[in-house]
Amino acid sequence: MCHSAVMKTDAHARPRTEAEEPLYDPAVATPTHGERAMTLACRARTATLCTIAREPAGYPYGSFVTYAIQAGHPVFLISTLAEHTRNLAADPRASLLIAESDHEDPLADGRVTLIGHCRALEDEEGRCEAREAFLASHPNAAYYADYGDFSWWRLEVGWVRYIGGYGRMSWVEPDDWAAAKPDPLAAHARGILEDMNADHAATLLELCRAFSRATDASAASMTGVDRYGFEMSVTTARGPRPVRLAFSRPISTPEQAREELVDLATRARQRPAG
Repeated sequence: MCHSAVMKTDAHARPRTEAEEPLYDPAVATPTHGERAMTLACRARTATLCTIAREPAGYPYGSFVTYAIQAGHPVFLISTLAEHTRNLAADPRASLLIAESDHEDPLADGRVTLIGHCRALEDEEGRCEAREAFLASHPNAAYYADYGDFSWWRLEVGWVRYIGGYGRMSWVEPDDWAAAKPDPLAAHARGILEDMNADHAATLLELCRAFSRATDASAASMTGVDRYGFEMSVTTARGPRPVRLAFSRPISTPEQAREELVDLATRARQRPAG
């Protein structure tokens, strides 16, 4: 897996003005794009599989599939009757588009495209590993997993393109993808955000004023949380701006997130005025 050039950016190419300078330390602990992409891929259960069509020959063919991630590679249980299976038998080149659907604006959602060669699993060990991973995500598939016209396939990932909404995009480095682990807070993030925004909005505003350059902030809402910290949208005199603050350590549970947020709030209230 290699790229002639790898670009990673969290900002669209546009002139930067003083008003656009980050309101927080850009070096704050943040998930890599590989970690963000892996988290998205492991959380989703359905995607669009793109193969090379036999008829009309050579055209991209997209189809809806269920999948699971096993050792960094998507695995599928697909029927020989499916058009994408016939396409793969003739040409193994494929890509899998995985997308979130969490925002009113679909372009604000994250998505990742996994590109490589997709092959049927012939060895018993490979099939068993694929079966275990797939049925853990899709237990109802056990009903037809042993049908004679279904077989196990794996997309051997060669390239990874990640887009995390507006202005966050890159080709993920091979080593980053191989080493990436899904974020342990991902399953709990929505609940943490809802709780903080509903009951602790004043605390979020205190944190912005104490630990970022958004000292004139008039409101703040939490927009994301992960093992390393959390992100907020802050209302300032110049309009809404992003702020990210870090936890003191990587965490893995909602209880630890609460402890870190309480500690930050305590320290914010102990800071001298001004």
